[in-house]
Amino acid sequence: MAKLNRKYIDKHWIVFVIRGILAGVFGFLLLFSNVAEVENVIAEISIFLLLIGVVDSVSALYNSTKKRGWVNSIIDAGIDVIAAMALLFFAKSDLTNSVIVLSIYTVISGVIDIFHGFLSTVDPTDRFIRILAGVCGCIIGIVILNAGNFEISTFVRFFGAYMLIVGATSAIYGVHNRSQSIEDKIARKQARKKKK
Repeated sequence: MAKLNRKYIDKHWIVFVIRGILAGVFGFLLLFSNVAEVENVIAEISIFLLLIGVVDSVSALYNSTKKRGWVNSIIDAGIDVIAAMALLFFAKSDLTNSVIVLSIYTVISGVIDIFHGFLSTVDPTDRFIRILAGVCGCIIGIVILNAGNFEISTFVRFFGAYMLIVGATSAIYGVHNRSQSIEDKIARKQARKKKK
């Protein structure tokens, strides 16, 4: 069994699993749904981003009690909520503005994931997952910006694909940290037994 650095095990792994499930389900729905009206789909995306913002806010509150990692969660929640509000009030029925808001949101989320990957963790698996999600976010953000020339269903499918990637990487990150947490508990029990 590999020696674990307990400092870098995310204790709030369940937040990543919940975030991953939400993003995966929403991405699947966007990818395979029939999109009819711009206003409806933008409202749905806004509500989803607000929901993710709430999940990140809960994570920030939990982390603030443990005095670690809460700034990252606040930044993630802030970006989700700002994008949701911009979609609801600025880009409500205008496809071009919606494309711009979502492409900026996706690129910024990607850059933040890359930043988290390089600076927030030393675990190679976690680092790879965060950087992969970030690179995908940056690429798909640029693709979404160029998707404004297409019909709405194409643009929505690109964003749905991004949500599937976010869902998969978040769930993998959460499950990986859960398994690390279990290994850590086993190692602690074994260490206590040896002391006795």
